[in-house]
Amino acid sequence: MRILIVGAGAIGGYFGGRLLQHGRDVTFLVRERRAEALARNGLAIRSACGDADLPAPPTVLARDLREPFDLVLLSCKAYGLEAAMDDIAPAIGPGTAILPLLNGMRQLDLLDARFGAGHALGGQCVIAATLDGHGTVKHLNQSHSLTFGERDGSLSPRMQAITQALADAGFEARPSTTILQDMWDKWVFLASLAGITCLMRASVGDIVAAPGGKAATLALLEECRAVAERAGHAPGEATLQRARDVLTEPGSPLTASMLRDLQAGAAIEADHVIGDMLARSGRQHDASSLLAVVYAHLKVYEAGRARTPSA
Repeated sequence: MRILIVGAGAIGGYFGGRLLQHGRDVTFLVRERRAEALARNGLAIRSACGDADLPAPPTVLARDLREPFDLVLLSCKAYGLEAAMDDIAPAIGPGTAILPLLNGMRQLDLLDARFGAGHALGGQCVIAATLDGHGTVKHLNQSHSLTFGERDGSLSPRMQAITQALADAGFEARPSTTILQDMWDKWVFLASLAGITCLMRASVGDIVAAPGGKAATLALLEECRAVAERAGHAPGEATLQRARDVLTEPGSPLTASMLRDLQAGAAIEADHVIGDMLARSGRQHDASSLLAVVYAHLKVYEAGRARTPSA
């Protein structure tokens, strides 16, 4: 199976690197500068689960894509999705499967609109990783799972082939017959975590220690849960209780990556993670909606960032 990894940053570099390390036919779609760095220095992964040093991994530039791949692993940020879809277009053939690892659900609609229904699988990953200043992928914990599945829940022939290609490759590959529910469960939690930590500019522990902080956190989680229920994908009680426990843990240093991006003055996924959840709620103009307050807060940040020459 020919696999195209879109990007060689923290996520693409980690999962693509593990696949390459375990003998899979992997090519990285990268920008020219990253291609030069990989050719010169190789792809390095530093992880408690095992280091890897991969000299001169196969790369391709978008302008040089000529033939379709069997599987395209899409690991870009949501604000880079439109450009990524332009880049991968030559790699999408009639039988190509696209596995997006973005948070939220909007990517499925966009991929369907661009390439037609049937190409995009459901997918998500759980990993904490970053790319350091030398281009090394730093795996920050021991979680490294990739969940994927047909959106209709079927065990199709291509699912069986993809499962075989991703299995035993140095990370947890989890085929799922309930991938859309899995994605909604993660989105409800992530939107709640990102929303409350960005709004308060603080960690979970600091928020729940403040007067009204725990109540606001649980109210935002309930609002996101109601959106999932409206879409036919309400999280189960066990999933919700895990979310409540994590989001209200006293002393927890947990923050969302969106907050860390915001504090660094970087681009954020406001529209994809929060804005789309709000749009699906039907409460865009409801002054009592915490999602609406969070989204306004993030859009104010983005407006200020756009006016800053260095942004």
